[in-house]
Amino acid sequence: MPLSDEQVTLFSPIQIGSLELDNRLVRSATAERLATEPMGRATPALAALLSKLAQGGVGLIITGHAYTSPSGKAHPEMLSVHCDEMLPGLTTLAEAVHEGGGRIALQINHGGRQCSDACVPETMAPSAVPTSSGRLPRQMTPAEIVECIDDFGQAARRAKLAGFDAVQLHGAHGYLIGQFLSPHTNRRSDAWGGDFERRLRFLAAVCEAVRGAVGPDFPVFIKLGMMDNLQSVPDGLTPEDGARIVARLDGLGLNAVEISGGCGGGSDFNARLAVGSKEPEAYFLPLAQRARAVTRLPLILVGGLRSRARMDEVLDSGEVDMISLCRPLIREPDLPNRLRSGEATAAACISGGRCWPKGMGQGISCKCDG
Repeated sequence: MPLSDEQVTLFSPIQIGSLELDNRLVRSATAERLATEPMGRATPALAALLSKLAQGGVGLIITGHAYTSPSGKAHPEMLSVHCDEMLPGLTTLAEAVHEGGGRIALQINHGGRQCSDACVPETMAPSAVPTSSGRLPRQMTPAEIVECIDDFGQAARRAKLAGFDAVQLHGAHGYLIGQFLSPHTNRRSDAWGGDFERRLRFLAAVCEAVRGAVGPDFPVFIKLGMMDNLQSVPDGLTPEDGARIVARLDGLGLNAVEISGGCGGGSDFNARLAVGSKEPEAYFLPLAQRARAVTRLPLILVGGLRSRARMDEVLDSGEVDMISLCRPLIREPDLPNRLRSGEATAAACISGGRCWPKGMGQGISCKCDG
């Protein structure tokens, strides 16, 4: 049920920690592929893209994931937050959004076993479990784990220094935080893996490092894969354990949770095609409902939401607090303003999955017709 008697809509204001937002629409983190090679510096093209989104009226922009250390660079043209040399470029991104009237969070991430061959010659992970492509990562040493945790804290510190309004940890889609949480990818027998509590320890330590770096009032979110794709990884994270993780997040000092999928995802799980026809809108809503049962933290729902009516419906139910969009805002960066004015009642996105650039220097764009 809603937290108040007033009807909650997409354009109701909301406060998350110390962050005040004038609407509940979030640009979900989307790898823009507009950073320099090989360092991952922010570019004017990336600043322009984020500025356009801010002017389009979205309540909060979450950047595409930025790597916390070179060992965690997931793909070419990925933004970096791994050293202080990145601060000037990151500052231009935050300023571009603020000048456009928006608010911005930096998503920070380490790719772990999912790093591209082109970026990381030797990948590392909690355990030496082959990927779906057959690539075998090296098991991380305890010293490397501690170093990665500190890297997350330092990345968050840089985000705050650069003027970002918040930080989001990437704990979904099979990246390193999710790899530690999942029994499929974490088969360690030491203090960092095995049972539920030890698999949770890496995330808990990252949260502690980040909170220590940014202070008690700076907003820190997480994008959490609440379950793995159990069809492809049957020994993966279950919805029940995903809910157990959510129940712990408030105690870890987090301010909000974006609900998504985890390891073994792929296009048939984390970013589904034909939404609105073969796939219903809000396909991660059942996971959000499990999360709502165990936490009062603000919940952000991603996953195929396209129509204003459906967005308002799930918001007013009280099951989630914000709506997160990825692909629709690639096609229509001004969609929030058009939904607010009534010019549009739904996104034009047809969920064709043709957003990724075919070459270097192009950046994400909509390549679907109709």
